[in-house]
Amino acid sequence: MKLSFFRFGLVGTASFLPLSLIALVVFLTLYSWPAIQYNGLEFFWQNNWDLGNLYGNPVEIRGQQVMPGASFGIWFLVVGTLASAFLALIFALPIAVATAYFLAEMLPKWLSGPLALLVDLLAAIPSVVFGLWGYALLIPFLGQSVFPWLASHLSFVPFFGGSPGSGYGLFTTAIVLAFMVIPLISATMREGISAIEPALKEAGLGMGLNRLEVLWHIILPKLKTTLVGVSILALGRALGETMAVVMVSGNALNYLPNNIYTPISTMAAFIVSQLESALQDPTNMAVEALAEIALVLLILTVIVNIIARLILWGAKVRT
Repeated sequence: MKLSFFRFGLVGTASFLPLSLIALVVFLTLYSWPAIQYNGLEFFWQNNWDLGNLYGNPVEIRGQQVMPGASFGIWFLVVGTLASAFLALIFALPIAVATAYFLAEMLPKWLSGPLALLVDLLAAIPSVVFGLWGYALLIPFLGQSVFPWLASHLSFVPFFGGSPGSGYGLFTTAIVLAFMVIPLISATMREGISAIEPALKEAGLGMGLNRLEVLWHIILPKLKTTLVGVSILALGRALGETMAVVMVSGNALNYLPNNIYTPISTMAAFIVSQLESALQDPTNMAVEALAEIALVLLILTVIVNIIARLILWGAKVRT
């Protein structure tokens, strides 16, 4: 009897999280359904988020009550979300791999353990702390020193020319996101590097390769599946980061970035920054449109994480 009750408890506990995810998708779909019907597929590629005349009388369009002139297109959010996440990954990957290799192979055990713990603890820092660091330190430094220099000396490189801006924008957001995903990539790669047979690395060194060549020619090919998987996992986290992005992105509205210094907005950050304004809509269509953004972001993040988990699972099975 006790065993049955125990099994029943385990099944209930194990089923809770998957069911809660399904419940969340169902809730967002039902809640945002009026917005889905009103916006249609144009929601994804139009660049015109406008709450309309909030002082006018609601009108009926496509069977839904909306304020006059209301339109909801999120193309600028799609671009901002993907651009900042992929740029963050580009910044994070070399730093994370180098950190993992340094901690796993080039330091004595008594020193690598505490340093690895410090790197891992970066993952536990709340995103608002990263955002405050970006706002107080990174934005003034980049906006006043780095961006003007880059715009002046690297203007021939695509997306590096043009106005350097004030420090808020795509480049700053990507740097902050990179620091937030580095611990995730570094921890996974450190475990992978430690698991490779020492004889392989020693053979490389014995053949005259230096440590960088051993990393490039022996270690990374062995861990390429793991690296791809953890990169996609980190991409999923970068796609959904909110508070830090709100504080450093510039929160652009209906504006596509034309260089790396341009203010942007991401889907997660936009929901937070626009919720108060959306609540002023008496038809509730603006809040339902924000829920539609949340549904898109949730589905995108789940797909990215499933792909990453499958890749990492496949790598583990093969080893």
